Amino acid sequence: MSDNRASAYADAALAIASAEGDRAEVTDELFRFGQVVVGNEELRRTLSDPHLPVERRAQIVEDLLDGRATRTTVSFVSMLVASGRIGDLPAIAEEITQRAAAAAGETVAEVRTAVPLTDAQIADLTQALSARTGQTVTVRNVVDESVLGGVVTRIGDSVLDGTVRTRLNQLREAF
Repeated sequence: MSDNRASAYADAALAIASAEGDRAEVTDELFRFGQVVVGNEELRRTLSDPHLPVERRAQIVEDLLDGRATRTTVSFVSMLVASGRIGDLPAIAEEITQRAAAAAGETVAEVRTAVPLTDAQIADLTQALSARTGQTVTVRNVVDESVLGGVVTRIGDSVLDGTVRTRLNQLREAF
């Protein structure tokens, strides 16, 4: 997806969420659902299958998000499904997350781990990253099965790789 298209969708989603008064909630919901779409090949295929009627694909979104997301999020994701852009949701959600954080004077840290972090771990990591960067940091946890142990943290263009694989490679190179 072109950056311009992701920006246009992000602008639209943020404008609607702001008008509805649930900007932070929608931002979080779109990020989380984008991660679900990335991590579930069957769901991604189903929601983008042109052989399934749009109404059926939109109903799947509504069934999945019913009671778990705001009406704004459900409507936006359904619109992406109807326009054949559900595969673009992760890029759009990333753009929305970055813009919302910037508007709040924050920066976003994408933290990749093999398993989901607990709320306490996210709070500790948020505090440590805020102290290290001197900025208010919002942590977005991404479960990535390729991470064998440890974490990979990306803040803007900086990457902090504390994975077991990287540490083993560093040890190999040292000897």
